[in-house]
Amino acid sequence: MTDLVHSIGPGRSGAALGLAFAMGVLLVIQGLPRNRRATLDDRLAPYLRDTPRPSRLLQVEQVPLAAIIPTVLRPLVTDLARRVESVLGGTSSVGRRLQRAGRAPDTDHFRAEQVVYGFAGAALGGVLGVLAVTSKGRSPVLLLLLIALGFGCGVVVRDALLSREANRREERMLAEFPTVAELLALAVGAGEGTTGALERVVRLSEGELSDELGRCLADARAGASLQKALQGLADRTGLISLARFVDGIVVAVERGTPLAEILRAQAQDVREEGRRQIMEVGGKKEITMMIPVVFGVLPVTVLFALFPGLSFFQFQM
Repeated sequence: MTDLVHSIGPGRSGAALGLAFAMGVLLVIQGLPRNRRATLDDRLAPYLRDTPRPSRLLQVEQVPLAAIIPTVLRPLVTDLARRVESVLGGTSSVGRRLQRAGRAPDTDHFRAEQVVYGFAGAALGGVLGVLAVTSKGRSPVLLLLLIALGFGCGVVVRDALLSREANRREERMLAEFPTVAELLALAVGAGEGTTGALERVVRLSEGELSDELGRCLADARAGASLQKALQGLADRTGLISLARFVDGIVVAVERGTPLAEILRAQAQDVREEGRRQIMEVGGKKEITMMIPVVFGVLPVTVLFALFPGLSFFQFQM
């Protein structure tokens, strides 16, 4: 320990200890009861219980540490989530992406997840900062910068993962759409009504789109009209094909036009759009595939072509 202190230097070690002490004092002040605002649930909970709970002072039980840590850190995480929300904003965008990802639009819970990811990034940055300070003798300010940078990177990474989750779910729904549309067309062509066809398809199929159609049927059973429930499906997703699908069903139901032909036409349009996307991706990959050919295969081919001539000239000289 003495060698470590001498390697760091008394000034830097004192600064690091003072920083740790200041952070501890701030956490203690943040956790004081007068700084924790009681929520509406906490205020109403004593009046909504059916039977009074026994005093916790009379109960002797072993509480695991894993259950204590979330309870202790919940006020800090909640406060940091509010701060992240005030800095980043974009509540409507986050709620929209949560719906696209198939999750409840609970932005507060997502901000708490961002704070947890920020803690993980801050811990990683702290480890890197401690290694830099102890081994290379850098300033303790670098430790603070790495911790702040790690926290920010963790928050941004969680936001990027949400966008990726929403995009992947919509890709799966788009891949399932032609099959579901064909099944609906077959059911309607066999004499089923719109609601009966949707129920049959939801019962026989699996996937993200089937789950969304089941949610539409649940909304319709709860009292909403089928058109409004299907419009909710279009609002929860960001796919233009599904929006056209919903519009086609709504128009067919309202005007009495043949629904089976509309569903088959939409399924064919989605297949054609999928083919176009595959061709576009193939064109982009073709350019990428030229990189190993130009920088790997072509130099080796030229070397094999020139090596016999160069050897002959060296032999003649």
